[in-house]
Amino acid sequence: MDNDLILLGHGSGGRLSHQLLDELIIPTLSGIPASGQNDAAILEHDGRRLAFTTDSYVVDPIFFPGGNIGDLAINGTVNDLAMVGAQPVAVSVGLIMEEGFSRSELAEILRSMRQAADRAGIVIAAGDTKVVPRGKADRIFINTSGIGFFRHGLEIGGANARVGDKILINGTIGDHGIAVMAKREGLALETDILSDCAPLNGLVEGLLEEGAAIHVLRDPTRGGVATTLKEIAIQSDVTVTLDEASLPMKGAVRGVCAVLGLDPLYVANEGKVLVFAAPEAAERVLERMKGHPFGRDAAIIGEVTDGIGGKVRMETLVGGMRAVEMLSGEQLPRIC
Repeated sequence: MDNDLILLGHGSGGRLSHQLLDELIIPTLSGIPASGQNDAAILEHDGRRLAFTTDSYVVDPIFFPGGNIGDLAINGTVNDLAMVGAQPVAVSVGLIMEEGFSRSELAEILRSMRQAADRAGIVIAAGDTKVVPRGKADRIFINTSGIGFFRHGLEIGGANARVGDKILINGTIGDHGIAVMAKREGLALETDILSDCAPLNGLVEGLLEEGAAIHVLRDPTRGGVATTLKEIAIQSDVTVTLDEASLPMKGAVRGVCAVLGLDPLYVANEGKVLVFAAPEAAERVLERMKGHPFGRDAAIIGEVTDGIGGKVRMETLVGGMRAVEMLSGEQLPRIC
């Protein structure tokens, strides 16, 4: 296949996007090894560690049940900082808008961003605005970058999963991706499905009180739970085994996925965290999650079963075992 075709038609979260990152973007720009590729970079400055991250948001539609592109951008950056154990402090905001974009819609998006920042306890410290000709940006794109500081000496990252670790998630999967798709496609659902978009730094701060028992934190956004677990399994050189019966999922999400032929394991989330924790601490971590508003439906969904590298498998409801691979292509375009 012509490698130039990788740039056509595939968003982040798919196997081809990972190929593009691994073979071109990262080797050219930084050379960071796979083991060091996490949701935020960890930098040393004057003897103090800080975290830095950036992301761009191109969701379609820009308003969806449970949120909009504005609070999605703030929460996404807050969560990326939290996933390495940092306390988010400040973000920057870059707006790229088409000529003629609605002033009232922009005002609503900006209000949502400010509210999300206030909720997360951070400041919007810098920004930039660009207007491009009509038809050149699909209404509005947002880039956010964020910094955070560490209040501990813990090492948390995708390369730190260990055999025996229990895997937890703080709630139901697939809510965001299905909410966005239902709005975009005009699906008439009997039950409202809302995006789970939320800031997770408060929840994570409580989990970090378990200290060195917390090994990996990762939010399963583009590519869903399956792709995120596959990335961690590769980084840590381990095998992850999921229990399908333990996966928390709303009935409405399960139903839409069944009708449309989607696998909920690959559907995006925006307010969920996967936690790899030492087995002796797993029940305490679960209780901490359940005690937080964003963790009431938390569950233990699997474990690291052995050191055979880069494998994810799932024990199915019928008792079989199936391989879980990284998402190939993009199941739901433009969801974050």
